[in-house]
Amino acid sequence: MSLGQIIRKRRHELGITLDEVSSKTGFSKPYLSTIETGKVKNPPGDQLLRKLEEALQFEPGTLRHVANLDRMPADVRQRFESSEAENQRWRKLVQTLKTKNDGGKIDELIAENDLKSDVAGTSVKPGRLIPVINRVAAGYPVDFDDLEYPAGFADDYVRCPDIDDPHAFAVRVIGDSMEAKFFEGDIVIFSPAAEVRNGDDCFVRLAMPHETTFKRVFFETEQKVRLQPRNEKYAPLIMEGSRINGVYRAVIKYERL
Repeated sequence: MSLGQIIRKRRHELGITLDEVSSKTGFSKPYLSTIETGKVKNPPGDQLLRKLEEALQFEPGTLRHVANLDRMPADVRQRFESSEAENQRWRKLVQTLKTKNDGGKIDELIAENDLKSDVAGTSVKPGRLIPVINRVAAGYPVDFDDLEYPAGFADDYVRCPDIDDPHAFAVRVIGDSMEAKFFEGDIVIFSPAAEVRNGDDCFVRLAMPHETTFKRVFFETEQKVRLQPRNEKYAPLIMEGSRINGVYRAVIKYERL
């Protein structure tokens, strides 16, 4: 969630009106409304954030942490979030080892190295910035490396609070081959960490020559893969398995309303 969505969600949970928040913080209702709706270009200052934390009963520093992430350049934030995701996976691994084995020795090693093994964190998260790697006019990107973004920075980013995969990426849907589930302009997020099953909607990378496409994937045999459009007016593509060197499952869709 964005900073504004986090603030509005908490306000609704507490049953507090914008007028009441305005009275408690000393900031105008119209300005607070633009923060909640994301119409302000930059995050509010620390003075207001402290007052909002108090008025909306957040833990001190919670909203300031979210705002500081918003202020980061996109590429810096991507590296930060990748490190955070990696740390979370290591903590979960340590917790699993402690559960399956005698945790005494592991606890000693953690204490000796002044580490933390807990995976708990703040329940308020701003949502990972997911790079949108294509412009509608340019089609699907061909210059796409496995588990990395294309060369250069992404054209745009979308926030997604439900993705832990630091290598997740998004594309804008091109054309009508995936209608009526996906329409041109929809943004679909793909996770390289997600398991691909028969019939899943996937972003597929092909070699010889290099191509990318968005289709349903069916593994016909070990040597043949069928890429099936959802729109029945388009014929399926039968591919040699050796041509496919990347299959990424769709996990979230943002649709135009």
